[in-house]
Amino acid sequence: MRALPRLVIEPLVRAALLEDLGRAGDITTDAIIAADATATVDLVAREPGVVAGTDCARLAWELVDPRIAVTDLLPDGSRVQPGTVIGTATGPARGLLSGERVALNFLGHLSGVATGTATIADAIAHTRARVADTRKTIPGLRALQKHAVVAGGGSNHRFGLDDAVLIKDNHIAVAGGITPAVAAAKAHVGHLVKIEVEVDSLAQLEELLPLGVDAVLLDNMGPDLLREAVAMVAGRLVTEASGRITPASAVPLAEAGVDLISVGWLTHSARVLDIGLDHRH
Repeated sequence: MRALPRLVIEPLVRAALLEDLGRAGDITTDAIIAADATATVDLVAREPGVVAGTDCARLAWELVDPRIAVTDLLPDGSRVQPGTVIGTATGPARGLLSGERVALNFLGHLSGVATGTATIADAIAHTRARVADTRKTIPGLRALQKHAVVAGGGSNHRFGLDDAVLIKDNHIAVAGGITPAVAAAKAHVGHLVKIEVEVDSLAQLEELLPLGVDAVLLDNMGPDLLREAVAMVAGRLVTEASGRITPASAVPLAEAGVDLISVGWLTHSARVLDIGLDHRH
């Protein structure tokens, strides 16, 4: 998969290092580790999962001390088992220890996002559906989290409010209905901007179908209702299901025939993948 540009990730990693090192640096390490000491450490998976965020880990150490060499990094998207070595870092011991937590924070969190995504992607692999993320991301980390979703086998939804129109229930309520909301959106955006509309009933879907939008978000519909909705759409729109979806509930929804299943917890509540740092003696 394509790596994120350094220009995107460096400000985030640098900010995390500044937060951790504060005004005086790592006073613990500086007090007890000799300035000329060197070491080699391995990033090791403690549980099964999918790796993401390796470039963030590498950059954390390189920014602390450019003499640190990070080698043999597994590419993002790699599947790991307990004991798998994800990468190795060698260099000044002070820098290795001072950058350890930031490197592991990024790697563990983003690998958790990728692993959570993979649980759904694997569960629905026998269907045509793909799992997608949402804008329910940790502030400031959206680009990294969405990269991790792709590493886990998922697809990206819109990145922000500026790259696609998604008319949701509150837009519809304030605009006075689906038809006026769609008309206003079409009059406002350019011809290359896609329009998606959220519906929660077949009646709303019936109103939407003649309006010439690109996608429909079928919110909180069970498998039977979703199957009816997919039949009504008949391939005219991209269909997306949403609403508190778990790996178990994703399966019947995907089997109903939708194109996408969007899942907010992939990014807002992902469990960190347990990755440790082992010192080579």
